[in-house]
Amino acid sequence: MNALPCTIYISFAGAALALAAGRRSPGAARVVALVFALLAWGVALVAAFKFVPDAAGPVTLVDGPWIPQMGIRYHLAADGISLTLAVLTGLAATAGILFSWNVDKRTGEFFAFYLTLIGGVYGVFLSADAFLFFVFYEIAIVPKYFLIAIWGSTNREYGAMKLVLYSFAGSALVLAGLLWAYATGGAHSFGVAELAQAASGFSHGQQVWMFALVFLGFAVLAGMFPFHTWAPTGHVAAPTAASMLLAGVVMKLGAYGCLRVAMPLFPMGFAFWQPMIFWLALIGIIYAGLVALVQEDFKFVIGYSSVSHMGFVLLGLAAANVRAVSGAVLQMFSHGVIAGLLFAVVGRMVYDRTHTRKLADLRGMALYKRMPFAAAVFVLAGLASMGMPGFSGFPAELTILIGTWQSAPWAAVIAAVGVLVAAAFTLRVIQVSFFGHASSTEAAANPEPYAPVTLAEKCGAVLLLGATILIGIKPDLLLDLIRPALQTPFFHAVLKGGGL
Repeated sequence: MNALPCTIYISFAGAALALAAGRRSPGAARVVALVFALLAWGVALVAAFKFVPDAAGPVTLVDGPWIPQMGIRYHLAADGISLTLAVLTGLAATAGILFSWNVDKRTGEFFAFYLTLIGGVYGVFLSADAFLFFVFYEIAIVPKYFLIAIWGSTNREYGAMKLVLYSFAGSALVLAGLLWAYATGGAHSFGVAELAQAASGFSHGQQVWMFALVFLGFAVLAGMFPFHTWAPTGHVAAPTAASMLLAGVVMKLGAYGCLRVAMPLFPMGFAFWQPMIFWLALIGIIYAGLVALVQEDFKFVIGYSSVSHMGFVLLGLAAANVRAVSGAVLQMFSHGVIAGLLFAVVGRMVYDRTHTRKLADLRGMALYKRMPFAAAVFVLAGLASMGMPGFSGFPAELTILIGTWQSAPWAAVIAAVGVLVAAAFTLRVIQVSFFGHASSTEAAANPEPYAPVTLAEKCGAVLLLGATILIGIKPDLLLDLIRPALQTPFFHAVLKGGGL
């Protein structure tokens, strides 16, 4: 456990070395990036394997003064929730590098920005000081702009700017809420636990508006309706690895902030806004799914599906019982793996070979043996995304729905419709793009298979597929980490029971 902060330092060191190695050769930058991503992931896996939950709350890893005049400390801590998401971060980072093995434009800079983002994400998941949390949160946001603006494709400048503007607008709300709580409570520390204790003395009205600022700021990055529009645009514009990170881990930063900061700090504020959060989550699930159903651009389908699936995370948080929230955290992991795999297939295996994302232009890729590996991987990932048993999406969404039923049966019924919509748009994409019948003219124009899938791409796909199948078969590997963290005193004021 004490080695867990090294995930941050390894990632930042890897960014610096990848930048230097890129000046020698693109291949050296790739190898450096992969080695350091694997090292950080290995540290997270070992820590998760050895972790023993503490009934008192997160286990402190590092705690020392940083800006003592304001009571800001360099305080890192971990529990089962942060460990689950740290393991996801390492997995997504490693797979993203494997799917970016073909990047030859300013390769060193690409992987430097990439690993800087990863280091910031690890920092967010391990921060126990609210100000430090915010600093790492900002570190994770900045590299996204450059990854999309420099290495992106369709409307990359617009997509990068929109994403960053939404992210910084949300960050401003978070910072305003935290500073308000710090000043009002007369707190002498930005520690999350200390701020929660100070906030317990706030009036109902103060908590209502402080919660609104902090939760909304984080929920923007989580893709909550109606502030979700940056997500599909950003996903479409981003290069493959950046799309994988945006869907896989960056959207999770917002949901994690809602769970770790907004809800336990301001439980009265959460109780006031809880019905609205229910409705926004449900609208996001149904609306984004219906929009995905009519899209003709392959990446837009996956982009809107990410918004729909993140709606289930917010639904679990809104239900506010241990079962539903444990499902929400499991869904964060599951969606991170599955969405990363879907974007890898669409962006790297399909678009980079066919130079089109239009579903009509991709008809028959499996039927005519043009891209059999990509078709097989996408079908499996699609089944996982639909929540089929045997994949991680099934226990995650089922746990959320059961927990939601315990709190609000009507919301569980509406959300179940979203599962059907997800099945509809996923099956449509599979049928049209991979198994639809191409015309004789189209078949004659493309008689040969496309370039074969590389070894690096196969390794990345196997990693992600293996993770979703492993957790689908044995979800308790993660749930046994997540549940004890939600049953600590820190969450008692906001989470109710759960029938566990």
